[in-house]
Amino acid sequence: MTAARIVWNVRRLIDGAKLLGLPVVASEQYPQGLGPTVPELASRLEDRAAKLSFSCRELPQIFATLRERNIEKLLVCGIETHVCIKQTALDLMADGWRVYVAIDAVGSRYDLDHQTALRRMESSGAVLTTTEAALFEWCQAAGTPEFKQISRIVRETAPL
Repeated sequence: MTAARIVWNVRRLIDGAKLLGLPVVASEQYPQGLGPTVPELASRLEDRAAKLSFSCRELPQIFATLRERNIEKLLVCGIETHVCIKQTALDLMADGWRVYVAIDAVGSRYDLDHQTALRRMESSGAVLTTTEAALFEWCQAAGTPEFKQISRIVRETAPL
């Protein structure tokens, strides 16, 4: 999976979630040293909590409003699959969340790391899905104005 394809899928998930009124939370791993979120995604994310821990466990404030809204399921996406994504997913599941991972919206530098992390998360209870499947699950039914907009997002041409 190319970096461009991962960014494209994450962007589609953000756009779809916002279109459907679903909350979006984000974090950045040590932005002072590793750099900020890419502009295409940063422009869509109001707040990005900085962290040093690979897991988001040090950022309970980003999950507090989700708990207040009785949200129990989280879709995780971003980089790196075998570091931040995996550690966050494992910690979220340990904290009682139902975790989904959009496998085409996460990535690692090396495919072996990516595939191994996906297997570990799945064997620990995470549900693996794809961007398109998640968008349609969120939409739930055809024939609505939201469905038409989600369909446009799904039909976008993927970057090479």
